[in-house]
Amino acid sequence: KFFRDRQALESMSEMLEDERFDGMLLSLAQQCQGIDQLLDTVFSFLRRKTDFYEGKGALPRDKVVRMFEKHEALAARTDSEKKKRRTEEEHRATARREAARKKSVEEAEQQAKAAALAPAPSAATKKGDNNDDDDDNDKEPPPPGNGGTTSWGVWTQQLQELQVQVPVPPESKSRDLVVDIQKKKLKVGLKGHPPLVDGELHKKIIVDDCFWTLEEDAAGRKEVVISLQKENKMEWWKCVIDGDPEINTQKVQPENSKLSDLDGETRMTVEKMMFDQRQKAMGKPTADEMGKQDILEKFMKQHPEMDFSKAKFS
Repeated sequence: KFFRDRQALESMSEMLEDERFDGMLLSLAQQCQGIDQLLDTVFSFLRRKTDFYEGKGALPRDKVVRMFEKHEALAARTDSEKKKRRTEEEHRATARREAARKKSVEEAEQQAKAAALAPAPSAATKKGDNNDDDDDNDKEPPPPGNGGTTSWGVWTQQLQELQVQVPVPPESKSRDLVVDIQKKKLKVGLKGHPPLVDGELHKKIIVDDCFWTLEEDAAGRKEVVISLQKENKMEWWKCVIDGDPEINTQKVQPENSKLSDLDGETRMTVEKMMFDQRQKAMGKPTADEMGKQDILEKFMKQHPEMDFSKAKFS
């Protein structure tokens, strides 16, 4: 541990030593306006103001080469460390995106199977549906992945986050993309071209927790995959960009496998939301309405002398 601490102190000392003259050298570099003129100025100083060139034989040249090789090696090490960190982060991001994609696909498949197994509506039900638009909405299947399809791509959501997928040309590179994620705005496109996505977000997000990657499938198709973390993690979004087609959030189905990850109070709230949605879809009372009914029935039993036949309750 002492050796590691000493190494850290020596490394910090070297870094501070390297940075001592940065201000002066930056000013010099700005005035020289180019690396050739900067180096020419440095060697001119050594020639005019020092005895650097008075060394015997190739000594001055050897010193310059030795310093060049030293900093070349340092630059290579720094670049290697940066590439390693960037690669590790890209691998982690890809793994997270792949896991989220698989869950979305599994959820969509489960919903499709449930819709296929659901009994067909009777003639009487169809007649009633024609007279009531709300009944039509109740018969609609849940949105795949709790999201939807737009002119710019596809989006899915969970209670705490959204995943946005925007197709781009196969030849696209990360450096060609413009992805601007703000608290209440999203912009995605290619440099020098009109944006593919550009608008106000439906709700606020936590910018620092959002990220994006450029992904390619086996067929060579590419898309920008963006993870947006919701600010309000207890709210379902109707759309990603205001003005896009909206989904019916009453049909959203949270993943049961995710409930175990929530704290007790949040889990109870989500389970209540799910129960109320199922009850409304079947035309039955919600948990709050059932609670009120139970209280009323108990009160009526405790007071049989009272007549409730003409009473109206909301």
